[in-house]
Amino acid sequence: MATTGWVPVPEGSPFTVHNLPYGVFSLPDEEPRVGVAVGDHVLDLAPLAASEYADFAGVFTASSLNPFMALGARAWHAVRHWLTERLTDEAFRSLVEPELLPVDQVRLHLPFEVADYVDFYASEHHATRLGRLLRPNEPPLTPNWRHLPIGYHGRAGTVAVSGTPVTRPSGQHLAPGETAPSFGPSTRLDLEAEVGFVVGTPTAAGRRVSVDEVREYVFGVVLVNDWSARDLQAWEARPLGPFLGKSFRTSVSPWVVPLAALDAAAVAPPVQEPAPLPYLRGTHDFGLDLDLEVAINDQVVARPRYAHMYWTPAQMLAHLTSNGATLRTGDLLASGTVSGPGEGEYGCLMEATEGGAKPLTLADGSTRAFLEDGDVVTVRATAPAPDGGRLGFGAVTGQVRPAAP
Repeated sequence: MATTGWVPVPEGSPFTVHNLPYGVFSLPDEEPRVGVAVGDHVLDLAPLAASEYADFAGVFTASSLNPFMALGARAWHAVRHWLTERLTDEAFRSLVEPELLPVDQVRLHLPFEVADYVDFYASEHHATRLGRLLRPNEPPLTPNWRHLPIGYHGRAGTVAVSGTPVTRPSGQHLAPGETAPSFGPSTRLDLEAEVGFVVGTPTAAGRRVSVDEVREYVFGVVLVNDWSARDLQAWEARPLGPFLGKSFRTSVSPWVVPLAALDAAAVAPPVQEPAPLPYLRGTHDFGLDLDLEVAINDQVVARPRYAHMYWTPAQMLAHLTSNGATLRTGDLLASGTVSGPGEGEYGCLMEATEGGAKPLTLADGSTRAFLEDGDVVTVRATAPAPDGGRLGFGAVTGQVRPAAP
């Protein structure tokens, strides 16, 4: 065991005291409530806070993180300090230890109630490769791509916690060589490895958030798999963009890593050319040095890095609110597929197989152009920790089930 403070943490655990991600859990026959992951335990926050008569104790009895997130950045930092002190100072051990529950004895739930969901398209490498595949006779990037973070509004109601099965969607698609569409199950089901940013602080209508204010509004970070039906998407996307090919399921990890835990992961973003308009510039803008890992049936098929992303989380937030659109507690802003410049850094099968033309070979000898029924997709990620180690996000996973009859 490697120990941080007095809490024993298994060697290699992503959940050290430098992390302290929040989630929602339940025990059998009990209501869901808020907890924090520490090693292979969940710290039950409601009784701990109540035992100290903390004025924030009530928010931890809720079945989502939304009441806590709505308290704002000052409360987030105060609670993080309170937690860190109790998990590192031996004097608090007798108070805290009874509230540590083995994680294998609890059920994890969707950690926050999703208000609105926006999916961006922030990777230049991903956008360029897809542009070449989908528009071979046109420039790969559309004229607006380097001027603003492109995105689309998804459906909050189809965001689900890791482990929720993914039913293969059905819809209209135009088969090769056909002149009229048909209706049926997607034959080009894909994964999309993404990083999501969870909004805590709401805004009033008309309030624009600047690039430098991201830490006041974004509570934390999750992993996202925004499953995509490429054949449905190709048929319906023009002229208004993604619709049913994207809205059937979006999976998120059960733990929300506080943005404050990722200070050591902050890096300078890539150089942007041309320089963005003034409202997309800031003195405290940052990218994140996150290493992602994508696996199909336990075989790693890609290792993209978030540091390569062209548009930053702060720029996505600033653009989203630039027209006066409101932020709500629980808004989810996803990055879009995380892909890097090299082979093996593809965050989706559409890129990795060149649109299905070059299938992947898995360890069992089977091949995949796109996902098959029964496939289990897992996305993990780690980030630098202040002590020189790594902290993690857990995993977001989902198994593909056959289309509904």
